[in-house]
Amino acid sequence: MNLVEKAVSNGGILAPLVIPEGLTSGTGLMNPSIFIDDDGDILVNLRHVNYTLVHSENKQQFPSRWGPLTYLHPEKDQRLVTENYLCRLDKDLQMTDFAHVEMMKLHDPIWEFHGLEDCRVVQWESKYFLVGVRRDTTDNGQGRMEYSEIEIDKSNWSVKEITRKRIPAPEPNDSYCEKNWFPILDKPYHFIKWSAPTEVVYNNPYNDEPTMQIALCHTLQPNADQRGSSQMLRWGNVYIAITHEVNLFFNYLNQKDAIYRHRLLIWDIEFNLIGMSKVFSFLDGNIEFCVGAAKQGEDLLVSFGFQDNAAFVLRVPKSVVEDLILEALEG
Repeated sequence: MNLVEKAVSNGGILAPLVIPEGLTSGTGLMNPSIFIDDDGDILVNLRHVNYTLVHSENKQQFPSRWGPLTYLHPEKDQRLVTENYLCRLDKDLQMTDFAHVEMMKLHDPIWEFHGLEDCRVVQWESKYFLVGVRRDTTDNGQGRMEYSEIEIDKSNWSVKEITRKRIPAPEPNDSYCEKNWFPILDKPYHFIKWSAPTEVVYNNPYNDEPTMQIALCHTLQPNADQRGSSQMLRWGNVYIAITHEVNLFFNYLNQKDAIYRHRLLIWDIEFNLIGMSKVFSFLDGNIEFCVGAAKQGEDLLVSFGFQDNAAFVLRVPKSVVEDLILEALEG
């Protein structure tokens, strides 16, 4: 299913997220995370990367010499560098403000991936956080989720990081890369680490206690690994979130390729997974990624990136969301 087509045909809106080209040199804008704060402001964290992704779609008749999936970097800079821009949208999903997130300089990056990647925006106990993965603090690229508490000056729309904490994985804490934990919006400092079976973890950034596993719910067992995408939010008497599944493979020429698809998952209030929709795409591309969801009135706002080169917010009408939930619960 093409979710954009279904949403728009039922009265939804697809809105592109664009900032001036002079800030990006034409390289990729991607993986936005949407959130509605306590003031009712629609916030979006927009990720900028210093490369352009080229992916040969469909029958892949026109791949590059390096294969169907290619990262084009500036000639003298082969790093993968992420910067973040926090944006504000109006009720019609038009961008009214944007600001580069000023990160504290706490260390020199010692791995080729720089910056806080795929941040989810949350507001817990009146504090704003970007929560993403950082891989530049070790020389082998070990990834851990991090809290970046940010201060937003809404009078002149400026954003700066004021505290940072690296989140250890639950014991034994020996995994290589932790990423895509998704925040539970109405439970401060709680995340879904794995979605099926569901692993709920807790880490308070203001104490030094280890990350605690709160629950491991053995419920539905999907055929494909369901990884984190959007935040988890309440929808009536259930929780919902969008997850992704990815097929990373090498073609017959041993060239890397990937296909991403998404689902809407449903949990009860005790975090038992009780439903899962069929797979869907957003714009029928092979590489798409959702990083945010928020409830606006009766509708659902979903933010996603397309091939690491474009970012969108989709307003999904309540009727479409309810259809997805019904489909998920009926199996």
